[in-house]
Amino acid sequence: MKVVIFGATGLSGKVILKEALSKNHQVTVLVRNANAVTLQDKNLRVVEGSVLDRNTVNEVLKNQDAVIQTLGVGGKGDGKPTTFVSDANKIIMEEMEKTNVKRLIAMSNIGAGDSYSFTPWFFRKLILPYFMKWLQVIVDDKNRMEPMIMNSDLDWTIVRSAGMTDKPAKGEVNDTLTGKGLKFTITLADLAKFMVAQLEDKKYLKQAPSVSN
Repeated sequence: MKVVIFGATGLSGKVILKEALSKNHQVTVLVRNANAVTLQDKNLRVVEGSVLDRNTVNEVLKNQDAVIQTLGVGGKGDGKPTTFVSDANKIIMEEMEKTNVKRLIAMSNIGAGDSYSFTPWFFRKLILPYFMKWLQVIVDDKNRMEPMIMNSDLDWTIVRSAGMTDKPAKGEVNDTLTGKGLKFTITLADLAKFMVAQLEDKKYLKQAPSVSN
């Protein structure tokens, strides 16, 4: 499958890119700095440019089958309100429609949308507003992003991730629409496998599962 990955140099994006290539997908990545992509593969095409540049986004989407959108603000960001992910996602979606690319897998966070109710009360009332304000800013932007995806005509799946850890894969993922059995973390490797599998797995078509180990 021909896949465009946006956010391929981020914490999760690097692992998702590696996983997609391991499954023999033909991958195009749009990055601000081509030197940040250290992987080399015959099925990898690296395009340098901005995801906020509509013309560039349109060019990389031509003749593609699917998009994995794993954009972020760079780790915890600077704690200031941001619309980067929702702004970029809006451009991506509009250009997908113009180029007739239908499949979108977008990364979000547990705590966004109705998954807010899945989190423990002490996390909602104490940890998030007082000790993890940086995460609240990120979730706020995902809350702007998610409705625009859900209200689109694209074949979308939103994957709401638990906290990501750079540890060996556990080989299993708890994916749920109800929050049952969710934990606080997921390994990057397990998250990447789940994200890439959604390219061909239609179980969560037009749905937003939450995932953890």
